[in-house]
Amino acid sequence: MEPETEGPSPPTRVTPLQQMVASCTGAILTSLMVTPLDVVKIRLQAQKNPFPKGKCFVYSNGLMDHMCVCEDGSKKAWYKKPGNFQGTLDAFLKILRNEGIKSLWSGLPPTLVMAIPATVIYFTCYDQLSAFLRAQLGENETRIPIVAGIVARFGAVTVISPLELIRTKMQSKKFSYKELHRFVSMKVSEDGWISLWKGWAPTILRDVPFSAMYWYNYEILKKWLCEKSGLYEATFMINFTSGALSGSFAAVATLPFDVVKTQKQTQLWTPESGKLPVPLHLSTWAIMKNIVAVNGFSGLFTGLIPRLVKIAPACAIMISTYEFGKAFFQKQNVERR
Repeated sequence: MEPETEGPSPPTRVTPLQQMVASCTGAILTSLMVTPLDVVKIRLQAQKNPFPKGKCFVYSNGLMDHMCVCEDGSKKAWYKKPGNFQGTLDAFLKILRNEGIKSLWSGLPPTLVMAIPATVIYFTCYDQLSAFLRAQLGENETRIPIVAGIVARFGAVTVISPLELIRTKMQSKKFSYKELHRFVSMKVSEDGWISLWKGWAPTILRDVPFSAMYWYNYEILKKWLCEKSGLYEATFMINFTSGALSGSFAAVATLPFDVVKTQKQTQLWTPESGKLPVPLHLSTWAIMKNIVAVNGFSGLFTGLIPRLVKIAPACAIMISTYEFGKAFFQKQNVERR
């Protein structure tokens, strides 16, 4: 039995608040470590194909996706700075040398605003639901990570979707809170409350299967590595390795849905008006068929390497930090008792 995954005795159980603190710490650390990878990637993209005014692109650091909109030339946005980069390492070193270390974290604010609450909801719900299901079904039920992962991710995506829509609108133009309230009110009155969840479906299709596969493989790998190492409970490195491997597998399996989601997000910006994007009316399946027809089956796996480069370390850092935080609080609870 593994105390970390199956829960300690009730007097020393990690509380929901402690789980929230541990997941928040993990999200901050993951954002700090993975954000430079995407800053470099987008700078390389902008150098090869400069983003025109009003054009949007997806900024993703492994924790969350963010829609970014290019503004007018007077705004010195981090994704529009000139560069003459020969590759990823060259870009990293030149940005560091010429613009200072802060430039590598210039995409951090939107991550902290969106990813932290989403991650806190997601990880806390997963642990609470897992504990409940284990109490009902037994400690060795292998389907628990799948069910808990699906429900937790479904809930987190549903809660965050309206915030993502509002944040995207704020990025397209400088809005006061009064104007933003007017926009939300008009949106609701014209299209109903459901309009605030546009883009929810493709996100669910990508993130829910990812979550189910991730948690199932993570728990299996962690248990297997503990047995191979002759350990009673998982170490930091076992958690790190299990998170990286399970995240990589889930990222590859769900990449087609990520490609569809990116197309839905980026194709319908109108550079002249800077209007908020509306998802394509085509179904996810229809978009996938179009991609295969134009680019072949490999088109569904476009961007595989960049996705793995971000997802694998993000999953590894997040879960190992989260488990370390829980172990710390569990030890504190034992000592306090």
